[in-house]
Amino acid sequence: MKVAVIGGGSTYTPELINGFLDRTASFPLTELWLMDIAPEQLGIVGGFAQRMVAARGNPFQVHLTTDQREAVQGARYVITQLRVGMMQARREDEYLGKRHGLIGQETTGIGGMSKALRTIPVILDIANDVRDLAPDALLVSFTNPAGLIAQAVSQQVPDVPVVGVCNGPFHTKMQIVANLNQYRDLAIDPDQAQLDALGLNHLSWFRGLTANGQDVWPEVIGLYVNEAPDPRWDARTIEALGMIPNGYFEYYYYTSRKLALQDQWPPSRAEEVMAIEKELLAQYAEPDRTEPPAGLMQRGGAFYSTVATQLLNAHYNDLGETHVVNVRHNGAVPGWPADWVLEMPCRVDAAGVHPLPAEPLPSVCYGLLAAVKAYELLTVEAAIKGDRRAAYQALLVHPLGPQADQIQTVLDDMLTTHKAHLPLFWPEG
Repeated sequence: MKVAVIGGGSTYTPELINGFLDRTASFPLTELWLMDIAPEQLGIVGGFAQRMVAARGNPFQVHLTTDQREAVQGARYVITQLRVGMMQARREDEYLGKRHGLIGQETTGIGGMSKALRTIPVILDIANDVRDLAPDALLVSFTNPAGLIAQAVSQQVPDVPVVGVCNGPFHTKMQIVANLNQYRDLAIDPDQAQLDALGLNHLSWFRGLTANGQDVWPEVIGLYVNEAPDPRWDARTIEALGMIPNGYFEYYYYTSRKLALQDQWPPSRAEEVMAIEKELLAQYAEPDRTEPPAGLMQRGGAFYSTVATQLLNAHYNDLGETHVVNVRHNGAVPGWPADWVLEMPCRVDAAGVHPLPAEPLPSVCYGLLAAVKAYELLTVEAAIKGDRRAAYQALLVHPLGPQADQIQTVLDDMLTTHKAHLPLFWPEG
């Protein structure tokens, strides 16, 4: 069985390698192809990956390539974890926001839009290769913004099954279970707990938890309102919602707080990550190293390997497990457009990733979700056509966008800043 990783030179890759190494008994991987457009970094990360696998007896072979079609050819699974423009582009997105007094973040607001405009054409090219060269493959996108990317692929290359994956829901489940076990002495096994969530990637609400078949959500809300309040939220908001928001709601619910923190840059998060990655790459290059360094956890993305390999394992082995992922819901949420990609619980088996029937969100949530989904759909339109009018409208509808009379200024800045990565917007070069 062949798995291709597009963006294989990422500093996340060693964690993914460990995930596959831990599942060799159930997931019979034979060829792992790491593809990247940056040969030097691919050589460092890929060489380290090969040493990791060799130290465990070479249960599968790790191949390195800069040829995307070679990597995709005949793959059973194609994973994307790429960043168009690399970390410098993320830094530019952050400071784009700061320049204009707006949220500068890689997946939220104008930073997320900027990243999506650069990324969607690249991902669609990968999806077309999957359709042509690996027609039986599942495309698994960890590339941010994950839900928006899945929306674009589901619209433009509908014959390629795609799932957008984020470690956030799994991480949240682990945190909630740990708090319940600490404060309520419940001894819940996280593997026996199922989190209910609904929304968009980085805009979903957590609204239920079952453990060993029992509903423990009232315990969760009581805990977060009283004994163990999350410092990101005021307790009254949690009580009024009866839900726990995804962490990215800080940018929507407490915008002024996040802008005040942004005013203290440098360093921005991208600048912090640049320093972390420089050190990680130096450690990966150590010729005797066969285990990821502890500093990898500072990179972010906790449980990345768990989420990725659990999903592939459930699909390959027809397990029928429930995973919270981003897919086109196809009517699973009554009354919502069936072609919307949502972050929600899905059954994963050999036939695919199937959204489970879900009650719609209440009005207090739906209003914000609908506005951001409108922004997503307009951003897809803008990205695939180089359509500046659609891009303008996307900024106009986004709750974190600029004032109407500032949109053109912000949009011009965004497109000029990333001109090298936005050829559709600059057809004359």
